[in-house]
Amino acid sequence: MAQDDLFKKLIAHAKEYGYIFQSSEIYDGLSAVYDYGQMGVELKNNIKKFWWDAMVKMNENIVGIDTAIFMHPAIWSASGHTSAFNDPLIDNKDSKKRYRADDLIEEHIQKYQTKINKDLAKGKKKFGDDFDEKQFLETNPNVLRNKAKIDDIQGRLVKALEADDLNEIKQIIIDCEIADPVSGSKNWTDVRQFNLMFETQLGSVADGASKIYLRPETAQGIFVNYLNVQKTGRMKIPFGIAQIGKAFRNEIVARQFIFRMREFEQMELQFFVKPGTEMKWFEYWKEMRIKWHKAMGLPEEKYRFHKHDKLAHYANAAYDIEFEFPFGFKELEGIHSRTDFDLSQHQKFSGKKIQYYDPESGESYVPYVVETSIGLDRTFLTILAGCLKEEELKKENGESDTRVILQIPPALAPIKLAVLPLVKKDGLPEKAREIINELKFDFICQYDEKDSIGRRYRRQDAIGTPYCITIDHQTLEDNTVTIRDRDTMKQERVQIPELAKIVEDKVSMKKLLKKIF
Repeated sequence: MAQDDLFKKLIAHAKEYGYIFQSSEIYDGLSAVYDYGQMGVELKNNIKKFWWDAMVKMNENIVGIDTAIFMHPAIWSASGHTSAFNDPLIDNKDSKKRYRADDLIEEHIQKYQTKINKDLAKGKKKFGDDFDEKQFLETNPNVLRNKAKIDDIQGRLVKALEADDLNEIKQIIIDCEIADPVSGSKNWTDVRQFNLMFETQLGSVADGASKIYLRPETAQGIFVNYLNVQKTGRMKIPFGIAQIGKAFRNEIVARQFIFRMREFEQMELQFFVKPGTEMKWFEYWKEMRIKWHKAMGLPEEKYRFHKHDKLAHYANAAYDIEFEFPFGFKELEGIHSRTDFDLSQHQKFSGKKIQYYDPESGESYVPYVVETSIGLDRTFLTILAGCLKEEELKKENGESDTRVILQIPPALAPIKLAVLPLVKKDGLPEKAREIINELKFDFICQYDEKDSIGRRYRRQDAIGTPYCITIDHQTLEDNTVTIRDRDTMKQERVQIPELAKIVEDKVSMKKLLKKIF
């Protein structure tokens, strides 16, 4: 199946089974704004719990806070957002479509990488076990030619972005003959900068209101509370502050479903360290964060690290964890060594001393910061993209059937188990209700009695429910039920009093955390 078709199927599945809806849909929707449905909100909450437990619960030197969306406007001057939080924008004169100029160039570069990957696949197929990938990449003429093009374009782009040379960015688009993806036109406007922050007013009267911003990131709320947390928590360096919260960016081109939205949620850790030790902690958090992702059980080959060629003004090291979405490898999480930029800036702009006194050395200093910042919505999308599958099943009569299955890790699944009476009579629904009334204290459960048992299994597979409990006539005789595994479809007969322990062992968040720690 083509990747575009796969992505369309994913979006349709997310709506059909209550994961994600277009916001304001009955009014024709609002571009790049989405609502999470009854299944989506449960999955989202479970992802947040997994991240929070891995950061705060499992680390004695990390605490959490929840800061306000509205913040003093001077904060954004100190952080550089009012002057430098821009994207290079370009319009196509024929299609009237608007794009991020650097994204157009990056997507063009990706075409050369795709060619390299195809040549690599051909080489592996031709030579089999004798294939030397390293030698192939270093000697194959086609690979070398495409790699040289990548290096040339990438080098020009990085240099242009660092120099804020908008004319050079447009010239790269012209030289590469990059066309509008919609119309194929190459009739471009000049490149111009576009600030991504949403402005609003704070005050009861428009004339007396102050201009403020919806926060474009959650990190600054942590930095301005550094002293509050450090002193009240008696925190010793190294220590971290974690936060989950909404952020807002007026994206030029918000697209690719929930990958790039104007209202989104971040899960961030700011880890404060002694200057000179930041690279040790940077490497530590790189390793810990990739372990967190891989603990979910998605295919490991879909993850990769990407080193930043162009560093942000505050950073001395930066890597992204990228995931292979249906539209290619894209950023999922950033790990940055932010130096002491943020705290020093807030110390300067606020006039307040923001330092740490080290009782062991007797010195005071502005701490350095290592940041991990992950998009909750993008993590949600990785789970949908990595877990949605179609399986061909063989029937007893030789015919084939297809089942759609959402293989979400059991600990993250919205519904942990469905309780299904085999038929709607003979006291089976009453027994099912009795069981669900006991289990609902521990798990999110769903009761379903509509349609045949086979159809109900298929519906729960598509929802992503890891286990189904079926109540039949034997249940009334010996107090046993069948528990069906979503992934293997195997069924096991168990005693009703044992259900809670059996399910808890299968869906516990502890199973994920133990893969990391």
